Amino acid sequence: MTFMRSALARIGVAAAAAALLTSCSGGDGGTKEPEGLAAAEVCGGFAKEGPVEAALKAVLGSDRFEDNYSKPDKAVARLRDDAAAEWADAYRPQPVTYCGLRPAEGGEKDLKIEVGAVEKGPYLDPGLVPKVTSYTTGMEAFSSSGLGHVYFSCRLKAPAHEIVVETTVWGPAGVPVADLEQRTRLITLANAAARQVSAKLGCQGDALATGVPPTRS
Repeated sequence: MTFMRSALARIGVAAAAAALLTSCSGGDGGTKEPEGLAAAEVCGGFAKEGPVEAALKAVLGSDRFEDNYSKPDKAVARLRDDAAAEWADAYRPQPVTYCGLRPAEGGEKDLKIEVGAVEKGPYLDPGLVPKVTSYTTGMEAFSSSGLGHVYFSCRLKAPAHEIVVETTVWGPAGVPVADLEQRTRLITLANAAARQVSAKLGCQGDALATGVPPTRS
């Protein structure tokens, strides 16, 4: 009888421990919520469209992301201020980080997209033409494998004046210069951010492409 009572006690302890572990794990085998943000959630949802989401995942090599000092509201507010300001010779608008991201699992890769008001172009130095790929979107757009630019015109309601918005994207370092697909991924991300900024500002006639901007022939 003593042996049986001892065996039953051990069984009871084991059952209680199993129940405790099940309650701690939510009863789903210990499955944890995925860390970080999905592509559709980052930076106000600028990457929720299929081609943009695919570009973001390919650039950072991840399905989940961590915010890295994004300031989308501040960036748009700065553009509104710049559109209302008188541009004297000494006036130099400063760009703001619209979206900063890195993979949720860590690593050295990161991505930054800045927006800012600039003077009218052209913006591509003739000496750089052979080193970049140009795209048909906005006023002007071009990218290398590590850096891309999209420029678009924004007409705002009076008393604000028309401005040109530069959207600049910095991709991860170490990508081969000849990686043409990376150039298109970066310009796709910059263009998507530019479209979102344009919508928030209420710009008219921005000439920005949807999805993946076509290369300029």
